Amino acid sequence: MMPDSFNFTAGIVFLGFFALVTIMGFLAARWKAGDLSQLHEWGLGGRQFGTLITWVLVGGDFYTAYTVIAVPALVYAVGAYGFFALPYTIIVYPFVFMVMPRLWKACHKNDHITGADFVQGVYGGKWFPAAIAITGIVATMPYIALQLVGMQVVIKSLGLPGEIPLIIAFLILAFYTYASGIRAPAMIAFVKDIMIYIVIIVAVCMIPSKLGGYANVFDAADQYFKAKGGATGLTLKPAQLLPYASLALGSALAAFMYPHTMTAILSSSSETTIRKNAILLPAYTFLLGLIALLGYMAIAAGVKVGSPTEIVPALFLKLFPSWFVGFAAAAIAISALVPAAIMSIGAANLFTRNLWKPLINSKITPQQEATNAKVVSLAVKFGALIFIVFLPTKFAIDLQLLGGVWILQTFPAIVFSLYTTRLKVPALFIGWLVGIICGTSLAFMQDLKPLYGLHIGDATYSMYIGLIALAINLVLTLGLSAVLPAPAAQSKAA
Repeated sequence: MMPDSFNFTAGIVFLGFFALVTIMGFLAARWKAGDLSQLHEWGLGGRQFGTLITWVLVGGDFYTAYTVIAVPALVYAVGAYGFFALPYTIIVYPFVFMVMPRLWKACHKNDHITGADFVQGVYGGKWFPAAIAITGIVATMPYIALQLVGMQVVIKSLGLPGEIPLIIAFLILAFYTYASGIRAPAMIAFVKDIMIYIVIIVAVCMIPSKLGGYANVFDAADQYFKAKGGATGLTLKPAQLLPYASLALGSALAAFMYPHTMTAILSSSSETTIRKNAILLPAYTFLLGLIALLGYMAIAAGVKVGSPTEIVPALFLKLFPSWFVGFAAAAIAISALVPAAIMSIGAANLFTRNLWKPLINSKITPQQEATNAKVVSLAVKFGALIFIVFLPTKFAIDLQLLGGVWILQTFPAIVFSLYTTRLKVPALFIGWLVGIICGTSLAFMQDLKPLYGLHIGDATYSMYIGLIALAINLVLTLGLSAVLPAPAAQSKAA
């Protein structure tokens, strides 16, 4: 259960570490000094981040506070099915190794700052790149809101109810992101990584020892799921195999289409840096597997909560001293700050370069671009804050599930265009639009659940809606590109 009064010891530890990263956030403007009045410096760190910085930056925006909260919560609720995040974060890195260096090279060569910039460089025009940009921004907003959910849960575990502490935390985040750009989350990510590794290693070593060992943990979870019945359990049921696999594959294909992950990649100093990171980043997948086990540990510890998202803080409150509860809460909260900052920067870059500049003010100067992006990054954060303060949390979660469906529809335009110039803009536009409409419609037909049952003959195959929509998108894009006449001229960015 969550405490009813302020935990003084835990709160002081939490505030101490939060103050530390706040100071670091403002000092980051002087780190790897650059002209922050230029968008490529503010939004991409001057494209100078090496292997280590890129590793913690990509890890920081890919493995978020909501991951630490949501993955154990899902495992607690449904068992083995909650582990789908593991294969998806394994599948994604070969994709990163093969594709992202090629994208980085094209963007670096042509001074592209966003994925929509790359699309505009290949195909020209402004409306289709604008559609790609809007998709990225809309898909990112609820993702930022979910970082607030993670922070909200850990602040509540300290005995601080209400929205005021959350608002103060995100005001601080907003101002140091405005001042320092992507350098702030890059610097803070070092602290975040050290802290979260300490928390998880201590948890996976100490908690089982308090519960009689891992054998007892798994046995307790097994008995719990057997009593619960349904599709829950320590292993997947046969009917869950295809949905599990499709969720993993679809999530992997979508992961680096998001503006925040693409921003982290484009901030790298070279193609070699990206390849090294594709080799090193699976270390975070190992960490994710350990984090997921906290769901089983909560079952074995007899933790009872009003919502599964409270599982991790409640588990720590039950089994650890107050000072470590504060340390763990700070680690999770900082794990929200890093991705939220990068997400707002990625969305601001898209708005400035692919909506404001081509559609509103084509004569905008480089300095005005940077100023505009800084202001938009503030607006994006406050928009996400409104999600949490005035709308039910479930609304943000549901929209984030839709965000994955939407962002997948940008995959053909960005990834396929790295390897072929035979795709036609009308075909890409139609494929994107039909994919968005079909994916959104199927999701609403399923009450915003991520799976849809395809009826083929007498059999029904449940699959991830995003993957179904992407398949429709690809069929239309490739088919129409084969029959439509070639444009008179089409520029090349790669």
